[in-house]
Amino acid sequence: MFLKLAWRNMWRNPRRTAVILTAVVIGLWSMVLLGALMRGIAVGMIENGIVTLTGHYQIHHQGYRDDPSIENSINDPVPLLRALRRLLPSGARWTTRVRVNAVASNARHSAGVSLVGIDPVSEAGMSFIGTAVSRGRYLTPNDGNGILVGRALLKTFDTRLGRKLVIMSQDTTGQMASRAFRIVGVFRAEMQSTEKQFVFVTRRAAGKMLKLGNGISEVSIILHGKPDNPRAYAALKAALKFPPYEILTWRELLPFQIAYLKILDGFMWIWYLVIFVAMGFGIVNTTLMAVFERIREFGLLKALGMKPDWILREVLTEAFLLLLSGMVIGNLLSLACVYALSGNGINLSSLSAGVEYAGMSRVIYPALELKDVLAANLMVLLLGIVVSAYPAIKAARFTPVEAMAHT
Repeated sequence: MFLKLAWRNMWRNPRRTAVILTAVVIGLWSMVLLGALMRGIAVGMIENGIVTLTGHYQIHHQGYRDDPSIENSINDPVPLLRALRRLLPSGARWTTRVRVNAVASNARHSAGVSLVGIDPVSEAGMSFIGTAVSRGRYLTPNDGNGILVGRALLKTFDTRLGRKLVIMSQDTTGQMASRAFRIVGVFRAEMQSTEKQFVFVTRRAAGKMLKLGNGISEVSIILHGKPDNPRAYAALKAALKFPPYEILTWRELLPFQIAYLKILDGFMWIWYLVIFVAMGFGIVNTTLMAVFERIREFGLLKALGMKPDWILREVLTEAFLLLLSGMVIGNLLSLACVYALSGNGINLSSLSAGVEYAGMSRVIYPALELKDVLAANLMVLLLGIVVSAYPAIKAARFTPVEAMAHT
């Protein structure tokens, strides 16, 4: 009976019902869509950070992160690689790298860079560089003097494919080593800073130049499925105590992105509250108007024997149906917008400088998470019922005499 009465009363004044529905739809739509966009920014930042030579785990010689010099390299990686084959779960991949600070120069320019020696085959499925070459070609295992440079670095140095680039860095003997490499490929990255920072050669060429032999700077690991695997991490931590290796997760390697994730959850709740306050005033005002228009009706119902809590229940049921209808429409609208944006995303290339400064990707793809959708819907429903309680209590308190005397 309450549902039937509430549903009929909703449409006694279609214009007022449309006002409340519009407020609920716009409020929920903005909550879900903005939450998906902000979550998409976070996901893009993390994914970009992981593929930019981070991986899910990294293993270094103890002290390498504090002092990434050639002296802190892993001189004999064979025992470490054997342990990885034994300890890592199926589907995990890894690659070895040599990474040192260096200076790149040609006839007219010079700049500080990070020289990265890679195994071309294993690196191709581990980081962005495997699919980032836009001009020229990717490295091959037999490239003795080939080098990959970023598009921004190529432009800064005013050079082109086929020309030489001299790389200088300190070798294992403490002497300055230099070698001329020929540019065989140009890569593109999400951020121009990545294009300017990294240059890639084969690990064999880097080891020969730095007199490192088969030594490496790091091992990068990608797990199958979720990036967090506490069991695999604990097994690696226990097995690689001696010699002193340092094992870091992506959360430790990407502190800025993790800090953003923590801020994001708090900011989303604040945003939900701001939207709801604006929406709540509309709900209270419109529901209160509906109650005052029906004072004589409530008085008549009380005179016929309807209890005050029944009137309270009826008004709250009307509010519940209004909120539920608005939530259904708002969810469908927000899902449609997320689906529409998931194909091409929102391109922020025109704001690339600011976007890069914030560590964001140039294209934002919305990422919809169930917990965000549930949080927005529960907040609208529960707080909507709470703010509707005031008009309902107001209606339940009228006495038949007061109600019938109302004009």
